[in-house]
Amino acid sequence: MATLRLGDTAPDFKAETSMGTLNFYDYLGDGWGILFSHPADFTPVCTTELGTAAKFKDEFARRNVKMIALSVDGVESHHAWIRDINETQHTSVNFPIIADEDRQVSDLYDMIHPNANDTQTVRSVFIIGPDRKVKLILTYPASTGRNFHELLRVIDSLQLTAYRKVATPANWEHGQDVVVSPSVPTEEARKLFEKGVKEIKPYLRLTPDPTV
Repeated sequence: MATLRLGDTAPDFKAETSMGTLNFYDYLGDGWGILFSHPADFTPVCTTELGTAAKFKDEFARRNVKMIALSVDGVESHHAWIRDINETQHTSVNFPIIADEDRQVSDLYDMIHPNANDTQTVRSVFIIGPDRKVKLILTYPASTGRNFHELLRVIDSLQLTAYRKVATPANWEHGQDVVVSPSVPTEEARKLFEKGVKEIKPYLRLTPDPTV
């Protein structure tokens, strides 16, 4: 089985979910997607993550990102778990959870790491662009919950840099200065970025976030 890497085409699939049968590409439409896996239903860290994800849905939607989760348990188990999540996390799970009992999607996306656990998925995150290419891959151990503020930050960076000739520096957040792409000569950059270019070094040039 080949390992999925950045820039690869995200595999399409058809799967049963907590919201019925869906085709992944059809579900994403022409927008962005975030696919994240969970080791199993009724696990404590996953319960907090899915509750948090539900609370963040509007923020993802504002960025044209659809969420979809995965666990290796079945649909009925998912429905029972969702009731627990809604109760304990004071929210309402509002996105599909894939029932991957046959490990079809887990294998497609290399979510099972035998040296960690030979049956449960690790905490994988895949961000997929409108071109169906994998833009980001994150892998967490089962013991560590994900930071959804960081996922939003990364999406802001991915969407900004996909359409502008910039990169984002360490700890960047939306609205802060960005780095001019090394491929853009300084004179061209000064014409391209009307808010100005600050040259710290010939290879390190900053400009205000062009989207604000």
